[in-house]
Amino acid sequence: MSNPLRRLFLILCLLPILALGVVACGDGDDDQDEPFTIGVMESLTGAGETYGTVASQSKQMAADEINAAGGIDGRRLEFVVEDSKCNAQDAITAYRKLTDVEGVKIILGTSCSSAMLGVAPLAEADGVILFSGLASNPDIANAGDYIFRTQINDLEVGVGTGNALWIDGARTLATITESTDYAEGVRRSTVAQFEQRGGQVVAAESYASDVADFRTQLTKLIEAGPDALHIAPQSEFSAGTIMKQARELGYEGPIYAETIAVGTTALDIAGEAATGMKAIATALDPNNEKARQVLADFRERYDYVTQPWHLSSAYDDVYIAAECLRQTGDDQDADGFRDCMYNITWSGAIGDNYSFDADGEVVGLSRMVLEVLPVAERTADRQYRVLGPAPK
Repeated sequence: MSNPLRRLFLILCLLPILALGVVACGDGDDDQDEPFTIGVMESLTGAGETYGTVASQSKQMAADEINAAGGIDGRRLEFVVEDSKCNAQDAITAYRKLTDVEGVKIILGTSCSSAMLGVAPLAEADGVILFSGLASNPDIANAGDYIFRTQINDLEVGVGTGNALWIDGARTLATITESTDYAEGVRRSTVAQFEQRGGQVVAAESYASDVADFRTQLTKLIEAGPDALHIAPQSEFSAGTIMKQARELGYEGPIYAETIAVGTTALDIAGEAATGMKAIATALDPNNEKARQVLADFRERYDYVTQPWHLSSAYDDVYIAAECLRQTGDDQDADGFRDCMYNITWSGAIGDNYSFDADGEVVGLSRMVLEVLPVAERTADRQYRVLGPAPK
């Protein structure tokens, strides 16, 4: 029985039924048999489809593991899944369905920063938990008391990228950016750090998410003669195409990017054009046994892997949520869940002993510098080398 129906049933049972006298009335279900029901919002379509889908699948895998092991104190964990489509308008529609129709008070998601920023004010006003493993725009840090994420703030991406560009010898930069909150946030923080070091942006172009040909913008950027090209995409499709077309147009300089650009789909599209590209991105510790097991289990179940860190972040979120549900014993207790989140320290696939600060921001994780391997050296499990922590 869903939460709204259960509440209605309880209300009806408490109404005086004078004609029948006093009637013993239960809630129709033993609480111990009631599942914990929470929402999931990921970008199953739209610009974030590749990583939104992998996040949703990873969450389901985690929930199935929990349920197979006996559930949460004997109660199953169940999801109500909605497609946030990587934009604010559709995310709000999905949120309203989850909260107004399904009655959930805890939502895992969203995939994209635009969706997160669109929904966060509603969740904060309604006292609904919004817990994302993927959204990274800096403004999310100020979204409210019920908003949490295991994804690392893009300010760290920008600082790391700006510093890496300067350390590698770049003094002039051209940028091409998808017109979304996530991508714009990456570009803004990168440029700010690069300029602070003394660098100069000599050309900048942006594009809408439905654009598939970037040669006009890239031609302008290449003509400016930059020392390096920075790309900030929202989708893996645009990331791979931009790298491919830039090389086809004769650009031979270094390319810098972020997590999306090192996704499997992006690298497949780019092919050799991505070789040597550097990304300041989230990356799993190869010595983390939990991370290796999660990826192996995911590959066995779904027969592919993309965005390993995003996949693993979504997986950890489910186990963190399960622990907070175990502590509160109530999937309607958003305040108790919030307090649990502020006090929890977790070790999982994306790192050991991480926690959340007063803004719901993850503490104890950091981004790395990745360098894409030549096609001949890429495998399903290794497509780039980790050069070290992002320079701060």
